[in-house]
Amino acid sequence: MIVGSAVIMQQLDSTVITTALPQMAISLHTDPVRLSVAVTAYILSLAVFIPVSGWAADRFGGRTVFRMAIALFTLGSIFCALSGNTTELTAARVLQGLGGSMMVPVGRLVLFRSIDKAALIPMMAYLQVPAQLGPVLGPPIGGFITSYFSWRWIFLINAPLGLLGIVLVTIFFDNPKEDTQRPLDWLGFVLTGASLFCIMNGIESVGRGHSDSVEVAAFLILGVGLGTLALRHLKAAKHPVLDLSVFRVPTFRTSIAGGSLFRAGAGTLTFLLPLLLQVVFGLSAAASGSITFATAVGSVTMKAAARPIIRWFGFRRVIAVNSVISAAAIAMCAFFTAGMPSSLIFVLLLIAGFFLSLQFTATQAMGYADIGQQQMSTATSIASMMQQLSRGFGISLVAMLLHLSQAWRGAGALGTFDFKVAFAGAATMALLCLPFGLSLAHDAAAEVSGHQVKSGEA
Repeated sequence: MIVGSAVIMQQLDSTVITTALPQMAISLHTDPVRLSVAVTAYILSLAVFIPVSGWAADRFGGRTVFRMAIALFTLGSIFCALSGNTTELTAARVLQGLGGSMMVPVGRLVLFRSIDKAALIPMMAYLQVPAQLGPVLGPPIGGFITSYFSWRWIFLINAPLGLLGIVLVTIFFDNPKEDTQRPLDWLGFVLTGASLFCIMNGIESVGRGHSDSVEVAAFLILGVGLGTLALRHLKAAKHPVLDLSVFRVPTFRTSIAGGSLFRAGAGTLTFLLPLLLQVVFGLSAAASGSITFATAVGSVTMKAAARPIIRWFGFRRVIAVNSVISAAAIAMCAFFTAGMPSSLIFVLLLIAGFFLSLQFTATQAMGYADIGQQQMSTATSIASMMQQLSRGFGISLVAMLLHLSQAWRGAGALGTFDFKVAFAGAATMALLCLPFGLSLAHDAAAEVSGHQVKSGEA
């Protein structure tokens, strides 16, 4: 519950200010477009500092780092609320991102080191609930607080939650450390962080549609170049900030590659559905939020079913078959119409949320199944890093598809056809998880799933 609360705090603050930007811009005497840098600063700060989170937990202990992360996040939230201009708000968001970059991977690391492998599936199922709730609840909560109170309360509500979290972590968390302390790989950290900064900045620019193509291309090319140097360094370094030998584990490799492609596609629903319902169908933000909330409800219903499903069918079959089902569920959204009853859309999204969450749970739980304790810190850092990249990449890709489709039609506004193209792209990305699922052995991560391989499967 403590780690799940940290997850939802981090997820909420990624999206909660999007609907509040117009009011914030008036208060800070600027325009919403310029103020969007506060959104980007938080996401970029997350990406830059995630790689060092595992090293920090190994060096200083999970409880110490997790508690410090909550404190930084809370302090950043207070500074956001007290900001008087764009520069102050951006700096406070960077501090928030620094805390957020440590909270989720270190919290997961503490969990993974304190439970049996057999408990991975139900634990990941429970953690999927706040991960699904955050992006869905962020915009409507931000809109409600801004409309009836003040945008500053978006950040101030984090203060009591953060203080409570610090107390609970102090009481309930252990503080395991690595026996042999490895030095911080500064060069690896700088190269990895700079690469992620450039790539995420390029991806976010595409998604926002605010930067010209030359600037976007420059950021992406520089990011890939720095990433190449970072990979070469990490392979050669004696104590790399990220131990790439973890990719020799087949289940982890499949989890990261296939899971990232799936997340890139499935993660676009929180972006596409509100746009479709509000811009094309003309629904209010409140009505749109009440419908899209169905995906989070579907995630909640899945948590009890995930373990028996994976035990019965095994990771290989669940990930392969559910890739197809989930891709079909995403493609289904392309056929929503303005005349379709809201209750029917809600039920369909409820079903979609169940299968999407099952896939998230299966890919993530399998990823840690064969990871040893010494590699766990690197594994959690890499997984958190790829989650940020894949979700940003997916949203940017479908945003680009929307704009290209609209330009091809020569229309002045988005239409249903544009969303059909975008949902088709999202479904394709999710479906690309299928070959990775099929590449798994029939008994992959059997210790975690409890699946007994039958003679016909071997």
